[in-house]
Amino acid sequence: MGFGRALIILGIILIVVGVLFTWAPFRIGRLPGDIEIRGKNTVFYFPLATSILLSIVLTLVLWLFRR
Repeated sequence: MGFGRALIILGIILIVVGVLFTWAPFRIGRLPGDIEIRGKNTVFYFPLATSILLSIVLTLVLWLFRR
């Protein structure tokens, strides 16, 4: 019963996150703080702010599951 409940909660969380990403006023992956360097023929992109944001969100979600 515990595993089934965890799957249901995870599914609800994924639906909520999907809706938020769809209607967000900003694009995830193109946040201020992400590093983008354009050369003549190349582009280097490092999503620093996006990585930090995802790390914080995942840490909070996993912390809630452990409680």
